[in-house]
Amino acid sequence: MAENQNTVCFRTMHLDATVRYTLESYRSVGGYVQWERILREKPDPDQLIDELKTSALRGRGGAGFPTGLKWSFMPRTKPGQKYIVCNSDEGEPGTCKDRDIMRYNPHQLIEGMAIAGYCIGATVGYNYIRGEFYEPTARFDGALEEAYAAGLLGKNLLGSGVDFDLYTHLGAGAYICGEETALLESLEGKKGQPRFKPPFPAQAGLYGMPTTINNTETLASVPVILEKSGKWFLEQGKPNNGGPKLFSITGHVERPCNLEIPLGTPFKDVLEMAGGVSGGRALKAVIPGGSSVPVVPGDVMMRTDMDYDSIAKAGSMLGSGAVIIIAEGTCMVKVLANLAHFYAHESCGQCTPCREGTGWLARVLDRILAGNGRPQDLDLLDNVAGRIGGRTICALGDAAAMPVQSFLKHYRSEFEHLVEHGRSLVEAA
Repeated sequence: MAENQNTVCFRTMHLDATVRYTLESYRSVGGYVQWERILREKPDPDQLIDELKTSALRGRGGAGFPTGLKWSFMPRTKPGQKYIVCNSDEGEPGTCKDRDIMRYNPHQLIEGMAIAGYCIGATVGYNYIRGEFYEPTARFDGALEEAYAAGLLGKNLLGSGVDFDLYTHLGAGAYICGEETALLESLEGKKGQPRFKPPFPAQAGLYGMPTTINNTETLASVPVILEKSGKWFLEQGKPNNGGPKLFSITGHVERPCNLEIPLGTPFKDVLEMAGGVSGGRALKAVIPGGSSVPVVPGDVMMRTDMDYDSIAKAGSMLGSGAVIIIAEGTCMVKVLANLAHFYAHESCGQCTPCREGTGWLARVLDRILAGNGRPQDLDLLDNVAGRIGGRTICALGDAAAMPVQSFLKHYRSEFEHLVEHGRSLVEAA
């Protein structure tokens, strides 16, 4: 995976790779200036939250919810403990950005979490990290030690009367724990399964106390927004789509990479930055926001910009920013079967439609690929997907259903050919 090509928000990316993740390096590019200013001046948290609202920073983990608005939901004046939790359980297939933030910019994430804690009235934070992320976790833990040693974390920071403690918690590699309430269950030591909502975490979250949960990239963006202003961040993108964003470009590309680019950048430019489709092949399709979002035909994506609203108009979602490139010559039935197996495996089993339905989808697709498909199987797939989506506690059911529906919509002829002839239309061409 190549490193970020631009360094608008993630400030240490241009530094020597052997030292960029250290406190000294982060200090050299203005790190912790905003946190120290807050400790010194103790500004009204509402002013800081308003700056985030101006920035139009939207959640970078998938849902795209406005960050400033989310922070304003927290009843920070309510007595009792409150928590800020970072969701670093990066499990969406195709997504490889948050782990690089922890590798190369761990202090920026720490500063963002500390500022978030101040804004919402939380004195304790947790970074929930995917258990397989050995190197990112080691880097983050090392940065925590440096921050504590420098007096940037702990009690009565710089004599301000402000407390903030931050801890690392490792998950066990369950995709479902990327859902915020399943993450909270796991953080409490229980089985990682989503909770019913309401109550929402801002009312009753970690250990039943008010909790705000944000994605890694979202929190790491906060220090730069406060340094350069919400207006500046907004102008890096477009209205309702503020700032640059990290995109993970994978699949059939010459140079798989993480790119930090302004929201609103044309997809065709992004594809060019990644070296184009591998082997000089034509572009067939794109999954623009991680494996859980609807697929978009290549010709449509070539006319689409990379931002939340433009991709929604193209019939999909920006999601986590994982752009999966699919070249001509690829059997879309095999691609969908691979995705279906993933969601059947990762379903937590709590909701019947998801527990049973994801298995049905995977088995029907296996039957079609084996050459034993029936004409009614295509309608069966669509019907089963329709009975999963919107009928589960969390969005994993939707994540399993939307790819099926979109693949059938755009590439039905490939499914029909395999059912009728017992072999792939692509392989037969």
